[in-house]
Amino acid sequence: MNFLKFLKFQDNSKWGICLATTIAMSTAVLSLPVQAQSSSAEYPSKPIRFIVPYTPGGLGDSFARALGQGLSERLGQPVVIENLPGASQAIGAEAAARAPADGHTLFMGTQSGLVLNTIARKKLPYDPVKDFSPVSMLFSTPLFLVVHPSLPAQSLTELIALAKARPGYYSVATIGEGTSTNLMSLMFQASAKIKLLQVPYKGSAPAITDVLSGTVNMMFEGGASALPHVRQGKLRALASSAVKRTERSSQSLPIMSTTLPGLELEPWFGVVAPAGVPQTIIDRLNQEIKHVQRSPRMQDLAVNFGAEIVMSTPEQMGSRISSQLIEFSKVMKDAGVEPN
Repeated sequence: MNFLKFLKFQDNSKWGICLATTIAMSTAVLSLPVQAQSSSAEYPSKPIRFIVPYTPGGLGDSFARALGQGLSERLGQPVVIENLPGASQAIGAEAAARAPADGHTLFMGTQSGLVLNTIARKKLPYDPVKDFSPVSMLFSTPLFLVVHPSLPAQSLTELIALAKARPGYYSVATIGEGTSTNLMSLMFQASAKIKLLQVPYKGSAPAITDVLSGTVNMMFEGGASALPHVRQGKLRALASSAVKRTERSSQSLPIMSTTLPGLELEPWFGVVAPAGVPQTIIDRLNQEIKHVQRSPRMQDLAVNFGAEIVMSTPEQMGSRISSQLIEFSKVMKDAGVEPN
């Protein structure tokens, strides 16, 4: 005889019925962790959507596709890259934050999207701390100051002299307010005491296209978009925003802080999921990402694009986001960025 029926059979009183009900509820509650574990054990059960807040072809997109390919091989499910650029990464971030918390939607969370954009905007459709579960850091990279070859500047010092002679005349491409390219441009102008004409774009690809054509004079950009054109002689690299000069991070270029002390910035990229994804899935994704980061494919990509692979636990990534929200509030205020 069923145990609950046995209790009711033995005692038809209210006490017996209440006890039976309590045991039934307890049994249901106790079964929840088992169900969660079962769901996690079956993960992934369908293709994984990887939202990238950039246009195809840039630095973030290149790493996302390499990571997606590696994860697909390890997890046995396709990882579909979905490019959702615009609004300084807010469009992609909102889509990811509103997705089901089952681990089948991932988002390329960046310093720009989760830290700088949050500080630069009075209102956003997502909260970088409450709406996301950190999964893993992916890589960091300095920005490279590249100029069109027609610009008569062979060094950072010469560029500053040109800009001081004609305030507001020379143009610099950025990929929107609240992004690292925008912040770097503002920090550079404040440090060098110059004025440039800022031209915003939705992504790296259209921005670098206009710099290549000479429509815009210069840009601070990651290695994926900038360095191949530098090697081909289509652009000239003057300096990098690296914290220190290394063969990988600065491609032997001078660092800006040598000329302008304190002027340094190394944007980071990572992977987050919608808040509420089971910890077992987060932990598995973290370990699988580490395997892909160690692969020759990812290591070669980092070398070619002047990036540094950065491994982390989910907790370390979360701490970085929280601490930088405080740190860069001051940096952006000093650079003249007012929330809009």
